[in-house]
Amino acid sequence: MTATAEIEQRTAFESERRARLAVPAVAGGVLYLLSGIILSATLKELPAVGIVQGLEPVLRGEPNPAVSPRAAEVKYIDHHALGLIAGSVLTAIAVVALTLVLLFIVDATRFRRPTWPAGRPLVLVGGVGVALLNVIHEVILVIEAHKFAIGGDFTNKAVDKALLTTGSGGIILGLLGLLAALALAVGMIAVMLGSMRAGLLPRWLSVLGILSGLLFLPFFGTTTLQLIPTFWLVATGILLMERWPGGDPPAWAAGEARPWPTQAELRAQREGEKEGAPAAERSRGSKSTGNGGEPLADIAPAPTPLADIAPAPTPAGGGSRRKRRKRG
Repeated sequence: MTATAEIEQRTAFESERRARLAVPAVAGGVLYLLSGIILSATLKELPAVGIVQGLEPVLRGEPNPAVSPRAAEVKYIDHHALGLIAGSVLTAIAVVALTLVLLFIVDATRFRRPTWPAGRPLVLVGGVGVALLNVIHEVILVIEAHKFAIGGDFTNKAVDKALLTTGSGGIILGLLGLLAALALAVGMIAVMLGSMRAGLLPRWLSVLGILSGLLFLPFFGTTTLQLIPTFWLVATGILLMERWPGGDPPAWAAGEARPWPTQAELRAQREGEKEGAPAAERSRGSKSTGNGGEPLADIAPAPTPLADIAPAPTPAGGGSRRKRRKRG
């Protein structure tokens, strides 16, 4: 198979896959935002225990109170289990859609230029891990909270166990969740850098994707920041539909890398356009002008006064012949 035929076959395959992934990408963005709204509304009235409330039993001389100040928090989780599980399931679906889109982009990039080999497995392992572990964590949390609510042990130790902050199971689950989120973040950053260098995604969209990958880390859990991955998924879905406002990036149809110009290249291009002025303007600019602004070469020369014209030279022998004729 020739290189041209291989490129045509690849671009046709990518066009078909883009049409299939466009709707899941947009739906994933909407579901990711919806999950954040549900979780935020569910945990909006979660009882918060500050430092003063936590130290109150100790100040009363009860280092191990029978009812922990954080018992109300666990009971609240038990009463709002449906919202927590629904939000985590929607998040998992959105992350799965994100993973499918990233895998397609990294494969398209690899066809056009070399990529980091670890990027694809990191996206796959991280995406699946984040989706599954997020749901598993919420389900186990709800189960433990229900056991706490119907049980008779409300001590600090029981609260820590219910919130999965102690115990080997909770620690391992939390560690695996952190590693999965880190793998997804690193993999997504690698995919975005490769797609930007190949010219498959606009530069600003790739930068937004890098920021979205960082936001999957557990340190950024606010609903406001979830707007960024949501916007990236929706915008990428529009691009996959081949309805990008500025036109499809040329690298998709070309089947080869078409890198976006760097800032230095854009600056050099602007300078070249300034220097490449029309020849007529350069010629007009090069002529010296008079006081009136008109080129001196286009002004007719002033007539020379007759007094300033030197008489024609007289031939050397002309005067002697006249004298001879008069004598004769």
